Amino acid sequence: MSFFISDAMAAAPAAQQAPGIEGMLFPLAILVFFYFMFLRPQSKRAKEKKEMLAKMQKGAEVVTAGGILGKVVDLDENFVKIEVSENTFIQVQRQSIESIMPKGTYKAITKKISTNKP
Repeated sequence: MSFFISDAMAAAPAAQQAPGIEGMLFPLAILVFFYFMFLRPQSKRAKEKKEMLAKMQKGAEVVTAGGILGKVVDLDENFVKIEVSENTFIQVQRQSIESIMPKGTYKAITKKISTNKP
């Protein structure tokens, strides 16, 4: 039995070469893929939202992150006061505004709701 062990110990390990540029291509390709699939579109959306919030004005019709539709009555640097129905106002953080709706959306929805009341 010992002659098998001595043969295994006598065999010199094969010299391994350090990975060159070929070894770095796959991880680099994965990083580039993740950048174009995830990071770039996310930063693009964040930039568009920041621009949308900057140009928001009084009278704009907006939808919040919670799905509340309303009309902007007052706004400052951090908060927006929204009219959600006649003489009913809520105050939300500016960042919670998800989108600005086309003019007339708020009026059409409130008219539709008021005609459906029993």
